[in-house]
Amino acid sequence: MFTEITKNPGWIEVICGSMFSGKTEELIRRLKRARFANLNVEIFKPAVDTRYSSSEVVSHEGTSIMSTPVESSASILLLASGVDVVGIDEAQFFDEGIVGVVQTLASMGIRVIVAGLDMDYLGKPFGPMPALMAIAEHVTKVHAICLRCGDPANHSHRLSTSSRLVELGERQTYEPLCRHCFNKCMAEKED
Repeated sequence: MFTEITKNPGWIEVICGSMFSGKTEELIRRLKRARFANLNVEIFKPAVDTRYSSSEVVSHEGTSIMSTPVESSASILLLASGVDVVGIDEAQFFDEGIVGVVQTLASMGIRVIVAGLDMDYLGKPFGPMPALMAIAEHVTKVHAICLRCGDPANHSHRLSTSSRLVELGERQTYEPLCRHCFNKCMAEKED
């Protein structure tokens, strides 16, 4: 899946963290700066993510940018021709092929900015995110604030009783917690 390396340097940036940590806000900020620099930018999101909009990437704070929803990572390669920068939101929801897609884009000289949850609601590495973080030139981990104690939060604690891995939700479904408060909540659920 690798292509011949061009003279234009491409690279991969990953923005990761828990829910409500500002991942999408940071992704949008970087993409808007790239547009301000007159770069050709294309943004993708998984079609399954329709929480705020079916056609825009939207942060929990309401900041938004137009995007192209796609069903699979392979579609990104087909739609990303002639661009300087590719943004990908909610990367944890994509198939494992996203890793090869991102590597191919970077090898083509494209700056790729990926945002996603690094851990699922159980505190385990989420989907392709660990592999994306491993191949990235730049990784930014952002933190929310723990709603129970005020410390930096890096866990997305699910408030519902669902055991499905993917459950779209907002503040009524998830809360950001620090390691200590998350471990305490998980222990209480086991009792």
